[in-house]
Formats: sequence, C-alpha cells, structure tokens
Amino acid sequence: MKALTGKRVVVTGGFGTLGRAVTEVLIRQGARVALIDKAAAPAVVADGAVAFGGVDLGSAEAAQHALTHAAQALGGLEGLVNVAGGFRWETVGAGSVQTWDSLYEMNLRTALLASQAALPHLRASGQGRIVNVGALASAQAGLGMGAYAASKAGVSRLTEALAEELKDQGVTVNAVLPSILDTPANRADMADADFSRWVQPAQLAEVIAFLLQDAAVAVTGALIPVRGRV
Repeated sequence: MKALTGKRVVVTGGFGTLGRAVTEVLIRQGARVALIDKAAAPAVVADGAVAFGGVDLGSAEAAQHALTHAAQALGGLEGLVNVAGGFRWETVGAGSVQTWDSLYEMNLRTALLASQAALPHLRASGQGRIVNVGALASAQAGLGMGAYAASKAGVSRLTEALAEELKDQGVTVNAVLPSILDTPANRADMADADFSRWVQPAQLAEVIAFLLQDAAVAVTGALIPVRGRV
C-alpha cells in the first residue's frame, strides 16, 4: 500500500511551482488532494485533484469557506500543506512598511487562517497533519530579506505554538525551511547562480509528504532545514 493511501490533503498555493510539485508527489503516494489558490483555477489539474481558484486566504471568511468546501469535496481531511506565500527583495532603508505588511499577509496570515479553518476537520480525523512552508532565511536575514525573513520567522513561531497547542489532540504541526528553490522566477532573478545547488521542488515535496505520513506521528513542532547545497 502506498504511504498516503486514503489521506485527504489540502494544498494552499496549489497552482504554483511548488504547489504543483507537492500535488504530484502526494497523488503518487496515494493521497486525494484539493488545491486552493488565489489565482484562477487552471483548465487542467493533476489527475484526481480538485481545484478551488480565486480564493483570498488572507480573508478569514474566504479561508473558512474554501476549507469547508475542500473538506466536503474530499469527504474529510487529514492534512493541510500551507504553500501559499510570496517574496519581495527590498532593503529596510529604501523600503516601505507596506512591503512588511504585504509579506505578513501573504506568508503568515494565509497560513494562520487556513490552519484555523482546517482545524475542526483535522481534529475530527484523529490523525491530522499540518505542514507549513517556511524559509531557511527566517533564521538569519540577509541583505534585502528583512520583510520576507520576518514573515517567515512568524511561520516558524506559528508552527511551534500550534504544535504545542495540538500535541494532545491528534494533530501534528511541522514546517520545512528550504534555502533556494529551483523555480523559473528564482532563475530569472539570479541568472548567474549555479542552479544545480538549489533545492528542486520535487525534493522539498518529498519531505513534505513524509511529514503527512503515519510514520511521522512522533514528529511535531519541528522546523526542518532543506538546504540542498546552498
């Protein structure tokens, strides 16, 4: 039997590069998957997946509505993967508070509201899993990374706090902390870099998939670096 057979999982930010990679790995391992994204739903999604587009996960009402409908479509929910987020390079001295607010909204608020909306379903399953996508940069912000690193540090603290809150309720909460993902956007922004050293989306997806498995039941509150060779 495949490692995720029978598991029903929601992936936020499911239409992006990492979201698609996560979806492919989860389905290959036997999971049923629902994708939620702010973008319009694509005409074609991975076999067996259901898609909900145009969802603003920064809205508590929209997040609640989307997670409820996703759980209904899947017939329940054992897992939530919070991929939704964004990045902006901006120095503190030349930047604006709006960038800090925007990245908080994209990276932390979406994870918080999606998690809150999923919790009743995850508790009911008795074997719930939340996996957040943080960032290795959250441990030490580099030049131009202040707002991004701060928002991702918030994801780490959310992960730890929620793991402690849920440790006796049958729900684990963990985060993966990638370095640089090999995506078209990152290649365009860092054209002179050695892409072979970066983390492939499928590689990160495999780590996420493990954290959703029954085998990972003893792992909660973990912030797992996925560095590649960076």
